[in-house]
Amino acid sequence: MAVARDAALLAEVVELRARNEQLERALVTRAVIDQARGMVMALAPCSSERGWDVLVGVSQHCNIKLRDVAAALVATTEDETLPEEIQRELRRALRRLHAADRR
Repeated sequence: MAVARDAALLAEVVELRARNEQLERALVTRAVIDQARGMVMALAPCSSERGWDVLVGVSQHCNIKLRDVAAALVATTEDETLPEEIQRELRRALRRLHAADRR
């Protein structure tokens, strides 16, 4: 009986640790995405929602995870070069956003 209880506790600890690691990764990822959204809002200028839509659109058109698009954009503040594919699609997305605002 004690062995079964110990096994159940161990399984619960393993599951809780996995969830904790997942939440920690999500928090870090979310912060980077929010920073990138702020950068888009400053570039456009646009609302937070539209900044989100731009990032999602770039991610989808480039077939690159949103967190990776965001990380690449944020890395430009540290003198990293934005990958050409992301740069090209971001330019297109910002042009579309600007054109939509003129209508």
